[in-house]
Amino acid sequence: MNKNNDAAAQDARLTELSTTPIGRLLWKYSLPAVIGTVVTALYNLIDSIVIGHAIGDPDVIAGIAVTFPVMTLSGALGMLIGAGAATRISIAFGQKDKPRAEMILGNSVVMTVIIGLSYMTCFYFWLDPILRLFGASDASIVYAREFMRWIIPGMVLINLTFSYNNVMRATGYPRKAMYTNMLGAALNAILAPLFLFGFGWGIWGAALATDISMTITAIWVMSHFFLKSSSLTFRRGTYRLKWRIVKSVLMIGMAPFLINLASAGINAIMNGSLLEYGGDNAIAAIVAFNRYVTIFVFIVMGICQGMQPILGYNYGSGRFNRLIRTWMIAACAALTVTIVGSIVAALFTRQIACLFMQDEAQILSAVNCLHITTISFWLVGFQIVCTNFFQSIGMAGKAIFLSLTRQVIFMVPLIMILPGHFGLNGIWTAFPISDTLATLVTGTMIWWQIRRIKASMPTAAAA
Repeated sequence: MNKNNDAAAQDARLTELSTTPIGRLLWKYSLPAVIGTVVTALYNLIDSIVIGHAIGDPDVIAGIAVTFPVMTLSGALGMLIGAGAATRISIAFGQKDKPRAEMILGNSVVMTVIIGLSYMTCFYFWLDPILRLFGASDASIVYAREFMRWIIPGMVLINLTFSYNNVMRATGYPRKAMYTNMLGAALNAILAPLFLFGFGWGIWGAALATDISMTITAIWVMSHFFLKSSSLTFRRGTYRLKWRIVKSVLMIGMAPFLINLASAGINAIMNGSLLEYGGDNAIAAIVAFNRYVTIFVFIVMGICQGMQPILGYNYGSGRFNRLIRTWMIAACAALTVTIVGSIVAALFTRQIACLFMQDEAQILSAVNCLHITTISFWLVGFQIVCTNFFQSIGMAGKAIFLSLTRQVIFMVPLIMILPGHFGLNGIWTAFPISDTLATLVTGTMIWWQIRRIKASMPTAAAA
């Protein structure tokens, strides 16, 4: 009887993806995801605020800024597997192919562990050269090194937590996925101030707080897939890597991977330019920008996470009308979020800067940075949703191209050209120009793709 009830609950959980009105369904899936991602953003925000005010040394802020690209690179390698697995599993569920979904899950966990252990080893052996590559100065590298040596052991756990949290959501558990992020953020919000203010452990205390938080949340996430009541569980015989599965996951995961990889690469180039034209104060200023915009970008990513299983399932089952409506509602919501982000940045620039730093020179540098970099930030939400649209329906090539437009095709040349003419402000100006150009390209591609989908709808409906 219990098995029948579990099976019925699983079927109902997946059937709603094709029957529930889109607005209500997107709200159901996106709200928990948004709460979870916002909590994660606040989790990172709290780290920066606590470190900035508990230690107070301006070199510490610059040191933390240097670690962002390394952490981003770690996240990129995790998303290479996690995002691809979530999308492929959603499509497999839409096609009623549960055995394939189980095979994808098993293969993906093995790939995550292998890749995680590999990059952790590289970071340990070549930590100083990597930090120098990302803009560490003689003063800031001391703090960056100390933080990274303690955070590296937890990196695989971070990958397992966030990657398979996406899979949990994609298989019909948006609320439980939200609790994962809330659990990790709550633990870190308690432990980080305790270790820094209470025990006086310094920058390594913040890293240790993250490690402990991620250990507990990783156990929480992975235990979900051992429960018999879950719609997708680990099965014996699914862990032996199959090239067809590996390739399909990597192709979809390549888009978010390249976004994060490009972000890490851009940070390396940018930090070098910032060090040359503005010194450690300019590098510290990017902390305020990154942490501030992360809140709004994470809200948009939460919308995308809620959108992804709906798109994947309905694309797999050929319900293209629901596919288009889901994208339209998500795009409007994301655009609204980033418009709010731009307005708040324009009105409360100094207050935002003061959250992360106490040194007046750093505050002034951050204010100037925020004024310029957020001019076109309101466009970013639309571009993120469109890139995730292509990723969610398995069009890896288009998603990869769009993921590269802003940060590689436009941003890199601008960062290399503009500072020579406009100094530090040239670096900041590269942001709004890149946002505008990338949105124009994205808008053209999504318009063309939606037209093609609409043209195929009568045939799909007849089928």
